[in-house]
Amino acid sequence: MRVLVVTAVPVERDAVTRAFGGPEERVALPGAELHRRGAFDVLAGGAGPAAAAAATAFALASGAPASGAPASAPYGLVVSAGIGGAFTPVTPLGSLIMADGIVAADLGAETADGFLPVTALGFGRDRFTPPPALVREVAAATGAAAGPVLTVSTVTGSAERAGALLAAHPGALAEAMEGFGVAEAAARADVPVLEVRAVSNAVGPRDRDAWRIGDALAALTDAFGKAAPVLEGWNSHEDLEG
Repeated sequence: MRVLVVTAVPVERDAVTRAFGGPEERVALPGAELHRRGAFDVLAGGAGPAAAAAATAFALASGAPASGAPASAPYGLVVSAGIGGAFTPVTPLGSLIMADGIVAADLGAETADGFLPVTALGFGRDRFTPPPALVREVAAATGAAAGPVLTVSTVTGSAERAGALLAAHPGALAEAMEGFGVAEAAARADVPVLEVRAVSNAVGPRDRDAWRIGDALAALTDAFGKAAPVLEGWNSHEDLEG
């Protein structure tokens, strides 16, 4: 099965591709470049849900054929991957998180009574659920914690905002900026989606000196090395709710 992995920036893309052996092929897409190793195509799609959705949609629509070859088999799985902030101490720096829910945390409207998600406004959706059985398998293979991951367009920078997010989304483990955009594109192509995050910092007041980006990138490489056999061997026609 072919797997499309979408990151925000090249350093995350490179951390993922380091996990896979074999030669690397590069495939040009509109505004981006796929790095292909074996069954995995890894794309740095840009920061934020809009860029992530657009890049994922282009890749899914193109099928990303190899140079001089007919279109490849369609993707059976899309993975949103990268580093992110975590609601510590549940998920400490350097740890790994598998999303069992991909949640649009700030898509909606502010009202006099507080924030209303887009679903409460009567349209759209604000959550995608990855295949539960696959989440469990990858979490077991990598040692990741499983829980909701919030997608935000503005990274949290205060304790007050972190508290408000947790109050609105109890049990959330992390926040990042791309998962929901990737999931929107995957859902419209009828392709299952996962989200994997390695923890680089705590959600709350921004303290760049405390961030552990290198450790998080190393954890991301390690995670995909362990998860690759599970992802390649997963049957996308299995019961997605199982």
